[in-house]
Amino acid sequence: MNAELTLRVAREGVLLVLLISGGPMLASMLVGLVIGIFQATTQIQEQTLSFVPKLIAVFFSLLVLGPWMLMQAVRFAQALFDSIASVH
Repeated sequence: MNAELTLRVAREGVLLVLLISGGPMLASMLVGLVIGIFQATTQIQEQTLSFVPKLIAVFFSLLVLGPWMLMQAVRFAQALFDSIASVH
């Protein structure tokens, strides 16, 4: 396995991690922004108020995006195994 192939696999792996984690992170950030705006307008300064809605949003996004995330991970693993098989 040469250095170019190793770097390509590492780069694609990092991009896959960013792509897969993007959905739940975006959901958490949007819910946090909405809760933050709500807290700023109502002057409720409870630290734990945003935890449960963020958790629910992340679980819901994992429920919705889970099959797509798994498909992407399986596709990457198959490509990785195929490239390992082609290397002598």
